[in-house]
Amino acid sequence: MTDTTIPDDQLPTSVDPVDRVLARADSRSGVRVFGSAQALQDVSTVGSGDADGDQWDREERAALRRVQGLSTELEDVTEVEYRQLRLENVVLVGVYPQGSQEDAENSLRELAALAETAGAVVRDGVLQRRPHPDPATYIGSGKAAELRDLVAAVGADTVIADTELAASQRRALEDVVKVKVIDRTTVILDIFSQHAKSREGKAQVELAQLEYLLPRLRGWGESMSRQAGGQVGAAGAGMGSRGPGETKIELDRRRIRTRMAQLRRQIRDFAPARDAKRAERKRNTVPSVAIAGYTNAGKSSLLNRLTSAGVLVENALFATLDATVRRAEAEDGRVYTLTDTVGFVRNLPHQLVEAFRSTLEEVADADVLVHVVDASHPDPAAQLATVRDVMGDVGARSTPELVVFNKADLVQEESRLVLRGLAPDAVFASSRTGEGIAELRARIEEMLPLPAVEIRALVPYDRGDLISAIHSTGHLLESSHEPEGTAVHAHVSERLAAELAPFTVSA
Repeated sequence: MTDTTIPDDQLPTSVDPVDRVLARADSRSGVRVFGSAQALQDVSTVGSGDADGDQWDREERAALRRVQGLSTELEDVTEVEYRQLRLENVVLVGVYPQGSQEDAENSLRELAALAETAGAVVRDGVLQRRPHPDPATYIGSGKAAELRDLVAAVGADTVIADTELAASQRRALEDVVKVKVIDRTTVILDIFSQHAKSREGKAQVELAQLEYLLPRLRGWGESMSRQAGGQVGAAGAGMGSRGPGETKIELDRRRIRTRMAQLRRQIRDFAPARDAKRAERKRNTVPSVAIAGYTNAGKSSLLNRLTSAGVLVENALFATLDATVRRAEAEDGRVYTLTDTVGFVRNLPHQLVEAFRSTLEEVADADVLVHVVDASHPDPAAQLATVRDVMGDVGARSTPELVVFNKADLVQEESRLVLRGLAPDAVFASSRTGEGIAELRARIEEMLPLPAVEIRALVPYDRGDLISAIHSTGHLLESSHEPEGTAVHAHVSERLAAELAPFTVSA
């Protein structure tokens, strides 16, 4: 096999080895060289401005960062900062069938960005073309041996497969390559574990991790051996050969199931408080707008630009895990809420969808869904399809949707024409430059539902509280000052209509 890996010293100066994904060229297997990871923004285009508000969480998040070139064998403890860990060196591997090479390359680039977010340096990436993944080692025994040589050559600690591996595949591949093997799901769960902050978020992530771990438990050593038979056989087994059997692994499974039941109860216990807040908003007819979309599409930046919410903004995948609700006010005085939600990614582990179902209820119950898409992403159509699939799973398919192509400052005019074909009514916006933000606000306000009751009333001047309530929770169509009071024509909630009933007048 011809080795076409590009040495680091021959790379263009603009390419950072940390962000580089290489592949080996082999015409027989369909593997070819492809470019650098595109799932994360270029450093020169990333920045936070005044619209982002106070980023209180940034210092805490940065304290967990891993650092490059740090040895775990410390000669002097003063060489490192507290809680900073060595970056893992990883090699990526993927399998794709005939005709889906471009999708496979985009998926591997995204896996590279996931690995970098989790705290790793991507040293190399390999794609293999075959009709179906090998049931034993995922890539076949011959390619596994070549992967072992590549891992040794680049000094990798870990191999990451661009799929969800079966337990037997992972063990078989580890036996060949002699380093740790993990899959895409494990990387996503690790990122979620790092970024979860609230009690509910941490419980949801732990539940997803345990659901993933339970069928993958494995036993080691004599303490896991099966018991011998009762009779002394030809091999001499008999007294003293009866080991503890599988009791240890069964004990682990029982403990995991018990912990999962506790976590499910905890997550259920969080629901009443969230439901009470949602019911109060509905009672006061406060419309809700949910911001959803692909991970790293700029949802938090957009929320900050619209409300100066101060939500953490970071050039990383899954930087936001905990739903954030902020108050906003329309031009006509109506109050509504904006909710920032967890992002999605292709092949999102089903454990996470189930564990975060309670958080995703915010999306399902929203009056308007602002679907944020990264306009600069190499495959925006896949982003749209992925998010819409998950939205359908949580019951939000019928929610009015407004597509926003964010990061519009990074795309050319011809690219905008292509994006228009995906969503003709979409808004082009940039949370960094402010382009399109005014149009986005106006479109959101147009889509907000009107209160249920249309009313005309003559409100006495000593009931200014009712006028204030109309402005904040209703939709005022017209008003005028008469000698007896303020004449109003408005859409209001049933509750407010009952309070205004004594002052109603005919049209």
